[in-house]
Amino acid sequence: MRSMICSRRDLLIAAGLVAFPQLAIGELTKTAWQSEGPFYPDRMPEDRDNDLVLNGASTRRAGGQTLSLAGLLTDQQSQPLSGLAVEIWQTDMNGIYLHRRSYNHSMRDRHFQGYGRTITDNMGRFQFRTILPVPYPGRTPHIHMKILDASRGMLTTQLYLKEHPSNERDFLFKALNDLEREMNSLKLTRNSGGVHSKFSSSVRIVV
Repeated sequence: MRSMICSRRDLLIAAGLVAFPQLAIGELTKTAWQSEGPFYPDRMPEDRDNDLVLNGASTRRAGGQTLSLAGLLTDQQSQPLSGLAVEIWQTDMNGIYLHRRSYNHSMRDRHFQGYGRTITDNMGRFQFRTILPVPYPGRTPHIHMKILDASRGMLTTQLYLKEHPSNERDFLFKALNDLEREMNSLKLTRNSGGVHSKFSSSVRIVV
């Protein structure tokens, strides 16, 4: 399964890049910085690749609805940025982080990797397979993302689900202006049967 996912990576990226929501607006606006939060993994998983749905050598998929997330990383002049590290982390389907202080940590889905990392290609593209983020007390669904140049953090932000009903009650989402909300929101496409993920989305990150 793992080798099949890797062999399809370029195809998945190409499919995800068909329509980026930020290509028509905000090319010169940087993606908003948002708090890393208290639950960046305190112990990194052995498996740190860009497929969070399969953890390690296990062939059992994580619980939750699978999301294929394609990304494009550019500077403020719309030039692609290659060779940069992109990290994401989020809760499992039960709202539990890969962190020992996360609520109900003992009940975490061990089949969900919780954290992933990849490198942008020569066109600034990146790809993750994960699950749809879920709400937990005090927060709307979101995915944490960090961009790094070598070991230096260039950007930390959070991605939201477009028009999710709990967004307007979330203190960090409300701190964004209208353009930032648009740039940091994932518009979901439901995939038909026989595809890699149940949902797909794309995001453009500007640093």
